[in-house]
Amino acid sequence: MTSYEFYPSRSEELLFSLLDIWESSVRHTHHFLSEQDIAALRPLVLQGMKEIGHLLTCMDDNRQPLGFIGVQDHKIEMLFVSPDATGTGIGKKLVTRVLQELGVHSVDVNEQNPRALGFYEHMGFRVFDRSDQDDQGNPFPILHMKMP
Repeated sequence: MTSYEFYPSRSEELLFSLLDIWESSVRHTHHFLSEQDIAALRPLVLQGMKEIGHLLTCMDDNRQPLGFIGVQDHKIEMLFVSPDATGTGIGKKLVTRVLQELGVHSVDVNEQNPRALGFYEHMGFRVFDRSDQDDQGNPFPILHMKMP
């Protein structure tokens, strides 16, 4: 049985376990990123997980993380599920919980990740704007989505 828990304080062990999920998920879904891109993003993601206002994780029976979502100012800033757990409903449960409990109303999605776009559209988000670059100025177009 899985559990879903918010983590206001985050141990190094938890953060590095989540960073491993991030990296394996990115390698599985973000085929447009190079090895150099992933290496450059890794410390930024770790810092983001340390500082994000709300971090909700899904843990398995052995207290090992299967996925996580980070929310800041009513916006999903990160959602990653272990490739081994993809398609099991974890992402949907994480998003549903933050929609209900944190009043989330927006998310940004890499345009080059059609699976993520389809997932968020299925969850009710709609594209309202587009940027040619990501937050780091890289040429990875971003779709800005919000709940209607």
